[in-house]
Amino acid sequence: MGTAHCRSLEPLPMNGPDFGSTDDPDLVELEPQKKQEILENKDVVVQHVHFEGLGRTKDDLVAYEIAEVFRAKTLIDVMRKSHEAREKLLRMGIFRQVEVLIDTCEGEHSLPNGLDVTFEVTELRRVTGSYNTMVGNNEGSMVLGVKLPNLFGRAEKMTFQFSYGTKETSYGLSFFKPQVGNFERNFSLNLYKVTGQFPWSSLRETDRGISAEVNFPIWKTSHTLKWEGVWRELGCLARTASFAIREESGHTLKSSLSHTMVIDSRNASILPKRGALLKFNQELAGYTGGDVSFLKEYFELQINKQLAWDSVLSTSLWGGMLVPIGDKPSSIADRFYLGGPTSVRGFSMYSIGPQSEGDYLGGEAYWAGAVHLYTPLPFRPGRGGFGDLFRTHFFLNAGNLCNLNYGEGPKAHLQRLAECIRWSYGAGIVLCLGNIARLELNYCIPMGVQSGDRICDGVQFGAGIRFL
Repeated sequence: MGTAHCRSLEPLPMNGPDFGSTDDPDLVELEPQKKQEILENKDVVVQHVHFEGLGRTKDDLVAYEIAEVFRAKTLIDVMRKSHEAREKLLRMGIFRQVEVLIDTCEGEHSLPNGLDVTFEVTELRRVTGSYNTMVGNNEGSMVLGVKLPNLFGRAEKMTFQFSYGTKETSYGLSFFKPQVGNFERNFSLNLYKVTGQFPWSSLRETDRGISAEVNFPIWKTSHTLKWEGVWRELGCLARTASFAIREESGHTLKSSLSHTMVIDSRNASILPKRGALLKFNQELAGYTGGDVSFLKEYFELQINKQLAWDSVLSTSLWGGMLVPIGDKPSSIADRFYLGGPTSVRGFSMYSIGPQSEGDYLGGEAYWAGAVHLYTPLPFRPGRGGFGDLFRTHFFLNAGNLCNLNYGEGPKAHLQRLAECIRWSYGAGIVLCLGNIARLELNYCIPMGVQSGDRICDGVQFGAGIRFL
């Protein structure tokens, strides 16, 4: 890219003076020279906002993000709103560094209490690469990616990603486009191919698909509307696969519309200390094409409460139901699965519920609940540093997964879900890897074991992002 240059812009229509066109530190700096009395002045006016370092980024994109700076009326307010604007600029993923400088205004038309705010930015290169590892659902993977950030100057992004894991290999191409002035409103288009192995079902699945989704906030909720078309190829993972799995083998075409609503007030997504999460998802397949038809709904609820001595009490509840539409039974690829170190601990991975000759077939309805008590490590080793990443963990969890007869009423459905409840309890150590993943090493005692369930009585290791 060419050399950095300074750009000054007119402000958005509002009650305020004018605005203009910047590299990295975390704090807003105040130039200490010139009129020191400005520090004691209660009322100030932001006369100009400048950006230095803008290249391919369009003026209207950054203008919306710094609009609030012009509304600041005191020096402290200017500093706070400038810092908030800096965070918004960094969140867009198009700048490598953003630094903010505040100085008194100079020039023929400057006011005695006028201020100039300058954002010094460094744009990301046109092409960036990445290499990292990812942990999810008790498996690890290596991820290689190539990104084209800020493709057309308004925070658009094109990404190619290849992932190779212990059970899954995938590659995909995606395009992301946010709404100017409202980054939470965005559109994305994805092309992908995913090949996964599911040893608990002796199943191999290859998905080739396209999806389009729109994300938008409404009040304190965030929503996602998504259409997905996917060609699915199912096959046996081993010669010993059961007849039920062989029956599921073959090709299906799924076209579905889905809606997800999330309310999240937690202070962290991996190991929160306070706040709650509520998530609802509905998926309708078959009405936009394809040869599978169903209605699928599920929810997640989590509540966290901080107690004395830096302890946290956490409760979780999951549930879902799949209703086939028409005469065809549901596909094994669409059903729910339960069990393992990330859900009902003390049981093997997805090894609860209907099975045939040792191959687990999933279920059309399930629920799972858990109560956790997280405490600091005994005697607090490494307090204030590495030791704070570890927590002692006591848990009680339970759940059930089954198929329902939809000719029966809701009372019979609830009775079926209340029968043969699997549950377990235990204790262990939790390691929080930043806001990326979580590792657990637990000693589990499974109870309520039913015929056909596989258990993990004793030490069990779990890694992932989403835990019950």
